[in-house]
Amino acid sequence: MYTILVYTLLMHVIAKPALIEFWTRHPDARTPLESWFRTMAREVFADFNELRATFASADYVDGLTVFNIGGNKYRLIAAIHYNRRKVYIRAVLTHEEYDRGGWRRRK
Repeated sequence: MYTILVYTLLMHVIAKPALIEFWTRHPDARTPLESWFRTMAREVFADFNELRATFASADYVDGLTVFNIGGNKYRLIAAIHYNRRKVYIRAVLTHEEYDRGGWRRRK
């Protein structure tokens, strides 16, 4: 019973296949994306301020959280529902794709 309780308290990242698809096209993104995923899946963040304590470069943009990945080379955009502990990956982009801004229109 304890194991189930602990699991339900952690952040649930949806969906890892988006990460795998991205790092298949950009192999150098694999290690930083895996690190991001492990950290998100092992922590509990009550709000954006707590998240910033772990991910100092994260930004809140248009209702979404934007993470710098791989030394600012990539961007991971997620919708985070802190009350339900759900992290929905909306996009993983190169810095150039992010700068074009098309991700904002896909909300």
